[in-house]
Amino acid sequence: MNKKLIKLFLRLAISIGFLSAAADRFGIWSNEVSVWGNWDSFLSYTEIINPWFPKSLIPTIGILVTAAEVVFAIFLIIGFKTELFAKFSGVLLLIFALSMSFSTGIKGPLDFSVFTASAAAFALSLMKEKYLELDNLIFKTEK
Repeated sequence: MNKKLIKLFLRLAISIGFLSAAADRFGIWSNEVSVWGNWDSFLSYTEIINPWFPKSLIPTIGILVTAAEVVFAIFLIIGFKTELFAKFSGVLLLIFALSMSFSTGIKGPLDFSVFTASAAAFALSLMKEKYLELDNLIFKTEK
């Protein structure tokens, strides 16, 4: 498979995963397929996997990670600073995986492939080929 298509696939897969999780928090997915289904349930889970933070900070953490996921997803989809936002995505996903591991055990992040998603994001950050990326379209810098 063409390296450019693999890079596009990684950008879209990571982005759609982030957007799907954010949609779940806002009740966009049906109850039959939701993990959280609403913001309050998401914040309850956020508190479970972040027991070292005061409860008063949990809503702020929830807002920050949700905003980061949406922004990272949009930038990856349009291909704006792909390598940078792929690294940010890898770090965010690794933080999720480690938080889940230390608070609820290793099975959750393994079952939900959070370590795999983090690794995919880091791999994406190393791919220099440009394809359907805003940076390339604006600056015409084919690599």
